[in-house]
Amino acid sequence: MTIMHATDGHPEDTPHQDTDAALARRAAEAGAEAVRAHSWATAEKHHKGGGDFATAADLAAEDAILGLLRAARPGDAFTAEESGRTGAADADRRWLVDPLCGTLNYAVGTHLVAVNVALRERGRTVAAATSDPYTGETYWTDGERARLRHLGQDTPLVPSAESALVDLNLDPPYPNAAGFRAAHLLTDPDFEAAFRPRVVSSTLAVAWVAAGRRAAYITDGQLADSVHFAAGLALCEAAGCTVTDLRGKPVHSGEGGLLAAADPDTHARLLDLIDRQYRRRATP
Repeated sequence: MTIMHATDGHPEDTPHQDTDAALARRAAEAGAEAVRAHSWATAEKHHKGGGDFATAADLAAEDAILGLLRAARPGDAFTAEESGRTGAADADRRWLVDPLCGTLNYAVGTHLVAVNVALRERGRTVAAATSDPYTGETYWTDGERARLRHLGQDTPLVPSAESALVDLNLDPPYPNAAGFRAAHLLTDPDFEAAFRPRVVSSTLAVAWVAAGRRAAYITDGQLADSVHFAAGLALCEAAGCTVTDLRGKPVHSGEGGLLAAADPDTHARLLDLIDRQYRRRATP
């Protein structure tokens, strides 16, 4: 007999043996609950150097997530933003945990943050979830389908470029700065004519591309096995978005960065704008 949670009745959410996808979702939701339980106004900063810091909410969320995951999957390995890597270095299964993406937002009372959990198995993300602590929404995937869980109900994630909103990550580092800077798109007349920029400064915006709330998301950086981006990437891919690096190649295979777009046409238009930057900077 299948025993289901009384709260939502989804058969994949058995308390005795979650699927990896259900476990990722529950872990992200546990982290979100820990974030909500803390007040940003009294958040003590734990400085990590280089202007980066964590708060009590980051630490509590990570503890909640890792406690749940380790109890359910004791043989797996883990990489978490605050506590680093644990488990076998060559483990086939590794959980990537970003307990509070948008700590700077949180620390000033801006409720644009995300809790990210993803499972990488033999180089592929097979389960992932991004939870929004303040809307109660969780975006999750089993690597094949992408869903939004809200108030105990799941609905498919459907990408759409209708909003024309493009989120740009302006945070360093910029490994491709010699050829591309996301900030320069803001002053490109063709970008201004077709799109409207947004800067959320949280990978919650990557999940929004999968959900049809953003037309695209653009960032520089080397994102392989990133605790910040693994969940959002998996959501976009499972939802059917067009996802490449900044040069149109498969993510992680080339110069790095990310262009996640709701559809191929939006991706092509933005990739052309990015290519123009590279070409202009290559011209003496």
